[in-house]
Amino acid sequence: MAKNVLHMEQITMQFEGVVAVNGLTLDVNEGEIVALIGPNGAGKTTAFNCVTGIYEPTLGEVSFQGKTILRNCPQGKMKKLYAGDAPMVEVKPLIQTPDAITKMGIARTFQNIRLFGNLSVFENVLIAKHMRAKQNIFSAALRLNYKEEQRMRREAMELLEQQNLAHLKDEIASSLPYGLQRRLEIARALATEPSLLLLDEPAAGMNPQETLELTQFIAQIRQDYHLSVFMIEHHMDLVMEISDRIYVLDFGRLIAQGTPDEIQNNDRVIEAYLGVTHDAEN
Repeated sequence: MAKNVLHMEQITMQFEGVVAVNGLTLDVNEGEIVALIGPNGAGKTTAFNCVTGIYEPTLGEVSFQGKTILRNCPQGKMKKLYAGDAPMVEVKPLIQTPDAITKMGIARTFQNIRLFGNLSVFENVLIAKHMRAKQNIFSAALRLNYKEEQRMRREAMELLEQQNLAHLKDEIASSLPYGLQRRLEIARALATEPSLLLLDEPAAGMNPQETLELTQFIAQIRQDYHLSVFMIEHHMDLVMEISDRIYVLDFGRLIAQGTPDEIQNNDRVIEAYLGVTHDAEN
């Protein structure tokens, strides 16, 4: 039986009267590439934000490697406003900050690239390496962390070499072509040494050749770094080519889950994307 890495249980995210994610339950198992798809506005990035601590979910629980890392229930005036499908159950909230979740082993990229644009390629990766630094304010102030700094610099350079970015180490990040910026953002996420990598529309803005290269790149890093990958993506060729399983959201609700073949032939998915049923299309 596959080991579970990420479990989302009845995750609901409500903003005032708008339920952006409604009772979402899903799993990502060890070594899997799992895709979360759906039309624009379906709640996909909101779901990612609930996993990574950017949002405090209104209700539900997130577990990572068998341990609950986030848990919440409606608080204050939301108790009266709550409009989610999942039953409102009183629990003791457990909230984590994004940096704490990253340290646990969950890294992510964003739909809009968020590199340190004025820093070099090398510096972008080195900054991420500091997430695992074995030092403190005392050792840094007294410059006792020389060996630790050298280790991080060496590992950052090794990572750039593994990702075929070493020849660009001194280039300013914002000067790179779009596809290479995406690759650098993923490399920076890998520098935090995750076991689960969340990719938010990694192929956004890419041409067909760049998308093909990205598909191969994601498959390769899963193998090389023994990762589980959870991604949002609109490029269906990429999703169907690389995903082990797919979940589909529409207006915040889960409407389908299954293998790529099952999803491609699911009438509810076809209707959500095209606005017509499969039968009507024929």
